[in-house]
Amino acid sequence: MTHPVVSEIPTGPVPVPPAVARLADADTITPVWRNELGGLTFRLDGRESTRYAKWVAAGTPEIDLPAEAERLKWARRWAAVPRVVGHGSDAEGAWLVTAAVPGRSAVDPRWLADGATAAAAIGHGLRVLHDALPVDGCPFDWSVERRLRRADERIADGEGPADRFPEHRDLSLAEARARIGDPPPIDRLVVCHGDACAPNTLLHDGGTFAAHVDLGSLGVADRWADLAVAAWSMEWNFGPGYDGAVYDAYGVAPDQERIAYYRLLWDMA
Repeated sequence: MTHPVVSEIPTGPVPVPPAVARLADADTITPVWRNELGGLTFRLDGRESTRYAKWVAAGTPEIDLPAEAERLKWARRWAAVPRVVGHGSDAEGAWLVTAAVPGRSAVDPRWLADGATAAAAIGHGLRVLHDALPVDGCPFDWSVERRLRRADERIADGEGPADRFPEHRDLSLAEARARIGDPPPIDRLVVCHGDACAPNTLLHDGGTFAAHVDLGSLGVADRWADLAVAAWSMEWNFGPGYDGAVYDAYGVAPDQERIAYYRLLWDMA
């Protein structure tokens, strides 16, 4: 059973927040993405350049755009990620503006029709990122311990089995919490993307990896924290049968114990 897509390319009219309208000035504004928390991304096309503006309403603690700006600036020294143009906030929300980078999202219609190419680019791109970013000196953390605190916050807010992916709804709250409280040993510490779902990898027109976007949770963790979710997201966006291509392109054999653990942790946290 596939999980319903919770983030999507908008298909109808999207109100433009006043802050984005001000940032755009005379540029053409095109909505390109809406995430599951209501955050919006707009493409701003001007005569000489294209920018992207991410906007999130005030009171959405799950999305920290200043933190993403900090991570992008750090990671850009070694990896293909967007250049930060500016960020800010007002009473209505916060925004982050980045320069365009070459490439199309792996869930662009072109690549939705070619899941094998998308899967290979996602796996290879993740390996490139993990090999390039230095763990030593990385100021950002995405550890199990940090994510368990977030899981406990969600539990305290009353979230339960009905809020989970179908694969995990048969677990009671106590069973699920016990499982994520017993992580497998670290395989390899890397600087993880933190949201390695298919939409956040860009591909060149030839089908090769181009860049990563949406690095608001970037931080040091076991590589399987990224790998498990990257391969899982292929099923959400492309259907079953492509997860193995992600692992093959990364250059690793599937580790079922770690895959199961990090998928449940993702779901809970």
